[in-house]
Parts: sequence; C-alpha cells; structure tokens
Amino acid sequence: MDSLFSKTVKAGKTTYFIDVREAKNKNKYISIAESTLSKEGEEKKFTRKSITIFDNAAEQLRDAFAEAMKIMQK
Repeated sequence: MDSLFSKTVKAGKTTYFIDVREAKNKNKYISIAESTLSKEGEEKKFTRKSITIFDNAAEQLRDAFAEAMKIMQK
C-alpha cells in the first residue's frame, strides 16, 4: 500500500516514520512508527512499534499534541 504522505524523523538511535495512507474504503489514516536500535551483546537489533490514527480521532489528537507542545516550550 502506497503512502499519500511520508516523513522520516531521526532522533539519535530512534527513527520515527509518519505516513498518511488510504484504506480500501477510501478513508485516510495516519500511521506513526518508531524504530529503535538496541544492542544485545554483539548483535544489533531494531525494535519497531506503531500506532494507527483514524480520521475520527485525528483532530482531537492534533489538539492534544498542540497543548503538549506548548507545555514543552515553557
């Protein structure tokens, strides 16, 4: 499935992937994934976690994120 939008943000050993995709029913959703590099002995391992945000919650999440950003900037 192709992304309508894709952005990668690197932050140290963590990389975030933000994608906007379209479901089969034509509804759009946001997928946010986090990939973290960890070392187990000599072996390097990536751990990936993701969340999906559907359109019915996107605006509320955006507003909550904006509030959180204001607190972080103080």
